[in-house]
Amino acid sequence: MKIVLFDYLSDDARMIRKKVFMDEQGFENEFDDTDEIASHIVMYNEKEEPVATCRFFESSEKNNFIFGRLAVIVPYRGMDIGTKMINAAEKFVLKMGGTSVSLHAQCRVKSFYEKSGYTAFGETDDDEGCPHVWMRKQIL
Repeated sequence: MKIVLFDYLSDDARMIRKKVFMDEQGFENEFDDTDEIASHIVMYNEKEEPVATCRFFESSEKNNFIFGRLAVIVPYRGMDIGTKMINAAEKFVLKMGGTSVSLHAQCRVKSFYEKSGYTAFGETDDDEGCPHVWMRKQIL
């Protein structure tokens, strides 16, 4: 597996997010202005096919970055790809001077992020009919 960092929303990242969030989960407002300022990571398999993506960007809070849009295509789920993507993003954030990472997780995957050291804070809220919760991790 190979991880590539992009400073723009690549066609591969767009394709994965469309498959996972729009086609599978039914979200309609997947792409937004944040894609223009975010860094995007894409993981490729041995055949150079895109299998996972995520994005991160600096928040208005000093040294904090927002992580999100983690998506893994169906055949590659259950293989720790999501955890590898989180770890890669955290390493990039550290190189960029970040000391903490926040994310807005779907409540159904809250325990996945807790296994990577994230802690929930604040109230549960709604994003297109799907409950979400904010989570944070100190990485330095």
